[in-house]
Amino acid sequence: MDWTDTLLDRLAANHSREDVEPYQVTARIARVGVHIAHRQEEAFGRFRLNRGEVGVLGALLLAGSAQLSPTQLFKGLMLSSAGITSRLDRLERAGYVKRTRHPKDRRGVLVSLTGAGRKVFEQAFAADLAGEKELLTALTRAERRSLVSLLRKLLSALEPPEPAV
Repeated sequence: MDWTDTLLDRLAANHSREDVEPYQVTARIARVGVHIAHRQEEAFGRFRLNRGEVGVLGALLLAGSAQLSPTQLFKGLMLSSAGITSRLDRLERAGYVKRTRHPKDRRGVLVSLTGAGRKVFEQAFAADLAGEKELLTALTRAERRSLVSLLRKLLSALEPPEPAV
């Protein structure tokens, strides 16, 4: 019995178990997401970063030598324009990203990852990976593979196959 079972038992007073069956899955996914978020904030906080900032650094790292516009970043990371601007401001002040004028559009800028940004991303990523491994110790390797398969199937129905960034 877990927290979700307790919730569903309480909901059963006014709803049939069948009616609330989707919560068997979605409430658990949401709660696991909260646990992951807490662990990531703790891991990234050691480097004075938050999850959003690490997401920006990761997107820039995945872009390779390509520079990305703020628009490409906020669309790919599903953020608002203001959300990406505040992250870029903070990352630029820390020396992790560099903004340069767009060569073909003087109104625009392009963002690139600095050497310091690459280094801090790799450190934060390693700390996060250790936490994620610990989080999954309750599952066997076979259970993790089954879970990956099911989550992939669900996400394939919800998202395009290629990341936007």
